[in-house]
Amino acid sequence: MSAFHFESTWTVAAPPAEVHAVLVDLEHYPDWWPQVLAVAKIDDDTARVLCRSTLPYTLDLVLGAVHREPTLLETTISGDLSGTVRWRLSPVVGGTRLDHDQDVDVTGRLPALVARPLGPVLRWNHDRMMAGCLRGLRRRLAG
Repeated sequence: MSAFHFESTWTVAAPPAEVHAVLVDLEHYPDWWPQVLAVAKIDDDTARVLCRSTLPYTLDLVLGAVHREPTLLETTISGDLSGTVRWRLSPVVGGTRLDHDQDVDVTGRLPALVARPLGPVLRWNHDRMMAGCLRGLRRRLAG
């Protein structure tokens, strides 16, 4: 398997409670996050998510809620990737600080043999996806 760790820190101009409400509403991600193509609810804690960033490859993922606390959102990931993603929310002057932390292994159709040498390209692709998330989240929170 090929392991990847991603992290980023953002600030958005909205209170933590509003940010939390948007982030836990997984079914509506396609409305504001362009790279999330579809979400199908499996149960109250689990959803199937199809994502596609810049590369011509759609990830088929199953996300399962672990924590939905006001300051911590944590989700397991399975399918084409296996691991966890965490969002930590902290109040700051003028809004919310979001610390995003993701640890995943490539487990699906994209074999680890390909994932390892393509690591820099996959990181770039992930960065594009997260840039879309930040832009969409800011727009969603603004209005």
